[in-house]
Amino acid sequence: MKFNIILILISFTFGFPEKVISNPTPRPFDAIFNFGDSLSDTGNFLATGANLFPAVGHPPYGETFFRNATGRCSDGRLVIDFIAEAYGLPYLQPYLKVIKSNQIIRNGVNFAVAGATALGVEFFNKEMGKLLWTNHSLNIQLGWFKKLKPSFCTTKQDCDSYFKRSLFVVGEIGGNDYNYAAFAGDITHLRDTVPLVVQTIAKAIDELIAEGAVELLVPGNLPVGCNAVYLTLFSSKNISDYDENGCLKAFNGLANYHNMQLNFALQTLRTKNPHARIMYADYFGAAMRFFHSPRQYGFTNGALSVCCGGGGRYNFNDSAECGSKGSKVCADPSTYTNWDGIHLTEAAYRHIAKGLINGPFSIPPLKPAFIKIA
Repeated sequence: MKFNIILILISFTFGFPEKVISNPTPRPFDAIFNFGDSLSDTGNFLATGANLFPAVGHPPYGETFFRNATGRCSDGRLVIDFIAEAYGLPYLQPYLKVIKSNQIIRNGVNFAVAGATALGVEFFNKEMGKLLWTNHSLNIQLGWFKKLKPSFCTTKQDCDSYFKRSLFVVGEIGGNDYNYAAFAGDITHLRDTVPLVVQTIAKAIDELIAEGAVELLVPGNLPVGCNAVYLTLFSSKNISDYDENGCLKAFNGLANYHNMQLNFALQTLRTKNPHARIMYADYFGAAMRFFHSPRQYGFTNGALSVCCGGGGRYNFNDSAECGSKGSKVCADPSTYTNWDGIHLTEAAYRHIAKGLINGPFSIPPLKPAFIKIA
């Protein structure tokens, strides 16, 4: 069971053509560079040749927006897609696709890899290492950016000018550092890992600033205690283990602790780098709105049940994951927040993105959007 649950943990992506939006009005940003894991991977994991869970390369994944399976772990667009749209930029191409095709991309690149951790693979012990789906941790992704940097600019003056009008999105990352351990049954040391994870994220941000980044958006963790995979795996008969929304208090507490420590680290980075604009993206707060009042946001089927799954209390069954035999997909994903047990629907990601771009969940606020998200 634990092995199969890990399958759901990993996000898989499949590349697709760029969507180009043209407008004579100057955009706030000319490029976006993204680092992270399954919540924002647009093709890197699949490009590594991952074949252990091919379901996300087939319907019903991608059915809502792209009308075919793009590999994104959702029925449609992700938060990073909505951010790109809002700033009038093409959807980010995955790094591994870019280097394979020898493309010259001026609008940014996505370095996120599904299943990626903040901490390097060397952190995890030998037994845990067998469960890791990728060794493309945050530091590896940072290395990819440095390797690709000369294709964007060559002189310091050119780089400063180019990156001044670029948005760097660093995360969400770190969730898998906790997920791997939790799904393997080790939940006693999760909080002990938080400072190490946050320190690693902060170090990467510091390095990006040294490379020329001045506008950085750093998302925190989602309320994972509301995810069907956690609600199923760590089901409790003790009603006090759940909050008023039906979410597991302990795991939401872990996410809150991570986010608090991340905010402390970001404040230190702001003091050290006063010329940079470092924004915190409150994914937790943006998402808790619809977990608390799902119908207010159009989620008439509630916030905890899965749209695509194989039965059970939350329609999540590790023996019938989304897209595999025995699973079924709901008629209207827009009425659900949760897509496959751990990843959200396009509708949920849209609300999070709007909360970041329109406020108040980006602190300090992002630059005004170029195109309004419907």
